[in-house]
Amino acid sequence: MSRIISRRRLIVSGLTLAAGATGIAGAVRLADRYGLIPPDHGGLFGIGETLTYASQRMLMSRQRLAREFGRSDISKVIPVNGRAPKKDAYQRLLRDEFRDWRLAVDGLVARPSSFSLEDLMSYPSHSQITHQACEEGWSFIAEWTGVRLSYVLDLVGADPRARYVVFFPFDSFWESIDMADALHPQTFLAYGMNGQRIPTDHGAPVRLRVSRQLGYKSVKYLSRMTVTDTLQPFGKGTGGINAEYGYSWWAGI
Repeated sequence: MSRIISRRRLIVSGLTLAAGATGIAGAVRLADRYGLIPPDHGGLFGIGETLTYASQRMLMSRQRLAREFGRSDISKVIPVNGRAPKKDAYQRLLRDEFRDWRLAVDGLVARPSSFSLEDLMSYPSHSQITHQACEEGWSFIAEWTGVRLSYVLDLVGADPRARYVVFFPFDSFWESIDMADALHPQTFLAYGMNGQRIPTDHGAPVRLRVSRQLGYKSVKYLSRMTVTDTLQPFGKGTGGINAEYGYSWWAGI
């Protein structure tokens, strides 16, 4: 284990030295050698994004857990950030209590699939009480229940070459995460909140929960997931709508 840590620290030191000695190009080349360049590395803060993402992935265990809380810590007031989509397709599903809702999973998978809410609820469930922090400064603690994303990816046979999972909602706030977070035990597709079904304004019928990243990565109102080895074909290639607005693609906390 000590050799692994030392090697990781050596790589991180190399990234830092490359940034100081040769600028962006040197740091990017070194990070690229280890597959640690974030999709938004080409922006104004590209070198910072690269160093932050690469250093975190090298120094932190991929299984490191976000803090979990007790029931007494659940927030009394849970803010709503963004209301339910007004699109006809979503509103029809809402009126029918999501009986016809399906989550499509495609891309680099052996078995492209479509899951109903009933399907997801029939799989081994996972619950956790975790903190959700918003980049705008507010936060809350809630209990979430759902199925681990790793379980669903196993069902569809995600290709070992895959590097990302892209999440498309009924609104415009699509996002993506790398496979390290996709396979993390605290990343899951949540259909329950504080012992009940997720309320409409909090992402019904199913939302992503990425406990180790800021709230905007936990996409609400899911419609489709795509497993991929590149993010270039999606949007502007920066990994999500928030990165296109200037936020970091990797929003680790």
